[in-house]
Amino acid sequence: MRRWVTAGLLALGGLGLLRTSLFTEEYLRYVKEGMRPLLVASGVLLVLLGIAEAVAAWRGRGADRTGSGGGHDHGHDHGHDHGHDHSGVPRVAWLLVLPALSLLFYAPPALGSYTASREAPKAVAVVAEDGFGPLPAASPLPITLTDFTQRVQQDTTRAIKGRTVLMTGFVTPADGGDGWYLTRILLSCCAADAQSVKVRVYGPAAPEPDTWVTVTGTWHADGTLGTSLAAVALDAASVRKAARPSNGYTDALPLGS
Repeated sequence: MRRWVTAGLLALGGLGLLRTSLFTEEYLRYVKEGMRPLLVASGVLLVLLGIAEAVAAWRGRGADRTGSGGGHDHGHDHGHDHGHDHSGVPRVAWLLVLPALSLLFYAPPALGSYTASREAPKAVAVVAEDGFGPLPAASPLPITLTDFTQRVQQDTTRAIKGRTVLMTGFVTPADGGDGWYLTRILLSCCAADAQSVKVRVYGPAAPEPDTWVTVTGTWHADGTLGTSLAAVALDAASVRKAARPSNGYTDALPLGS
């Protein structure tokens, strides 16, 4: 019995991985895009291991039947165990059925405001003084949350002052005070190492948490621009709903920008 359960769990887990990574884009909720080949390979390996375990269990069962009908001394057999696995399946093993089935029938949602609100924002890298080039003339200016943060707190030329910018992210409620956060979650590898980058938004009321939005506005003048005292915040002129981009786990410009 235990071997059949093991085979079933391996096969279920493998099929779930294959469905999520090979036939859908749902795997992008948990890992970066470059991990797809590894997920597919892992799914194939689990399915093959499940099949191998099932074949071994079936052969073992056939061998047991042959041995029990081969003219052995039945009185002697009653006193000895000829390899039968009479032990039950550990209860904890049944818990593995749930995540395996969830990959097949219900993919957990992507990381969002719950995760972002419980983590300190990602530390933004320091840019050398001569590392800032001129900003493009486009208005509104598409910009990432990281670039906006660096321009606000590190660019001594104050090029961001008065510029209308456009950023995309999801909504995270702010603890106390006015405003809310425009957020992106970044992955180095998978959901376990997630970090967030945030820009506080003032003006329009906050949409529902986890709603993806595109915000247009200007720097919220608080603190000394170009120093670490400058607020990483935006006075929003408009907020409109947006679809979650396929590169949602990177702080990249929306595809098509």
